[in-house]
Amino acid sequence: MEEIEAKQDERYMQAAIDAAGIAEENGDVPTGAVVVYKGQIIGRAYNQREQLKDPTAHAEIIALTQAAAFLESWRLGGCTIYVTLEPCAMCAGALVLGRLDRLVYGCDDPKAGACGSLYNIVQDERLNHRLEITAGVLADECTALLSNFFQQKRNKQ
Repeated sequence: MEEIEAKQDERYMQAAIDAAGIAEENGDVPTGAVVVYKGQIIGRAYNQREQLKDPTAHAEIIALTQAAAFLESWRLGGCTIYVTLEPCAMCAGALVLGRLDRLVYGCDDPKAGACGSLYNIVQDERLNHRLEITAGVLADECTALLSNFFQQKRNKQ
């Protein structure tokens, strides 16, 4: 059973990685997210901060909005979100508020991660909801995406 779940996690994380590639093509930090409900992707997004000139246009926020529209509810119980990079405080808060069941992410974010690295908002017992976390799914691929993006930015400067 665990092996089947691990394979599913990798499949959906690959979809998030594919979405992150679009962010990179648009000059944004390559982070992607997909929301899955009953085996179906109901939200798929990538960072669009540069494109939209919006500090809240993170992949997670956009994917959550799509999922809520699909379910016609802000309550996203039964959903799992797959994100290439550990969510920040804003996104972690949105995951709690959306009542998702589970968060799966690729690589840790030691500078802004709020799901275990700096904080653990999604499992804070003081809040009214907590998510199950699975970290490190396709971590090498997710890390490489970010490392390559920032290396290219440094080389251009």
